[in-house]
This record gives sequence, C-alpha cells and structure tokens, in this order.
Amino acid sequence: MDVVFSKDAFLQGQLLLLNKPLEWTSFQLVNKVRWAIRKTYGIKKIKVGHAGALDPLATGLMLICTGKMTKQIDPFMSMDKSYSGTFRLGATTPSYDLETDLTNPKSIDQITNALLEKTRNTFLGKIRQKPPMHSAIKKDGKRLYTIARAGKTTEIPLRNITITSFELTKINLPDVAFSVSCSKGTYIRSLAHDFGQSLGCGAHLTSLCRIAIGNYNLTDSLTLEAFLHSLEEKS
Repeated sequence: MDVVFSKDAFLQGQLLLLNKPLEWTSFQLVNKVRWAIRKTYGIKKIKVGHAGALDPLATGLMLICTGKMTKQIDPFMSMDKSYSGTFRLGATTPSYDLETDLTNPKSIDQITNALLEKTRNTFLGKIRQKPPMHSAIKKDGKRLYTIARAGKTTEIPLRNITITSFELTKINLPDVAFSVSCSKGTYIRSLAHDFGQSLGCGAHLTSLCRIAIGNYNLTDSLTLEAFLHSLEEKS
C-alpha cells in the first residue's frame, strides 16, 4: 500500500487499505485509526470514515478515508466486493452467523455434491435478497439489530443485488467453503441462510473474509498493527 505518512497528507486525504481484525466492529477500527493519527501528529480534529462496513465476526479489506478523501467515499461504496468464507449446513441462527445461538437443527443426510452445485447455480446473476434482522440497516430511525435484540421483528424489504460469481471451493459436510463476487448491498450472511433454506436443511455463516473491493485487494492491505507501527516510526 503506497501511503505517505505525514500530517499534511492525512489532512489533505488518504486512502488506507486495512485488514479488519476479527471481533472488531468497523466503527472501532475507524476510531482507532482516527485516534492514532491525532495522537501521532497532534491534530485536534480529522475526519476519518470507511467505505463499507464488515460485521464483527468478519475479517478482511476495509477502505479507510481520511481528511478531504472522506468526500469521495460514495464511489468506493458502490464498487463490487469479493469474499471467501464458509457456511455450515444443518441449522440456522437468528443473526445468520455465529453471533447468536443455533436453532432449527435438521438432518443433512439428503445433501449431495450434485445438489449443492445445482443450488449454487440458482444464486447467480440478478436476484432478490432480504437483509438479516441483525444488521445496521435503519428502519423508522432504528437499527434493525436494535429491534432484533429487543426480541421484536419488522418487515424488511427485499433488495435487488447481483452475484457475479459464486463457487463452492471445498465441500466437507456439514461445512462448505465458498468464494463470491457481488454487487453493493449484498449480505453474505443472507446468501448463506438462503442457500440453506433452498436445500431444506438450513445454514449459517461460520467465517468470512473480504478479499477485494473493486480493484483494491486484501493482499495490498496493512494489518492494524503494521499501520500503528508505521505511525509510531513517524512520531
């Protein structure tokens, strides 16, 4: 990642490629970056924002914008995303991942590789998808996860999304590894959940890593530790 670490550069605007740590929220990562820049250069105030959140249980590429670059976040937000991960067949969870407890256990004895491939094909192209209740989408001024954690439900409108590629990279039942490229607004947790519903046995996401945003790749990113160390060297 070619970034100039200086006070003026961060204020004028930088695009940082960072690998979000597991169990960190996107908000926590942005706050940490902002705090570190302010501390290193003695800046009282600097804008820092991200171009697309990741769930706490996901890792991978986040684009962090600083200073005047925050005004250019929208084009980054609209870029296609690529992920790799795993989902587990045989049960669902309210959050569609491991944040909440397993529910509705079902047999997977009927599941074959051929059935998995046939089902995979049905999710390619333009599809309609319902986001999870446990998500940061707002409805009537409230985050959906706030409504869900209060034990309530609400109607969530379907979204038009596009799955440009979807491959099952390793099948070791009940676990299925996958890679997917998709449009803005796609929830991979919903993809895993809907896949399980189509099979009739349920499924939930067990791991997720974002590997690309547009032409920006995870291989070009810095870990948070490496970023903070680079700042310390400048202080």
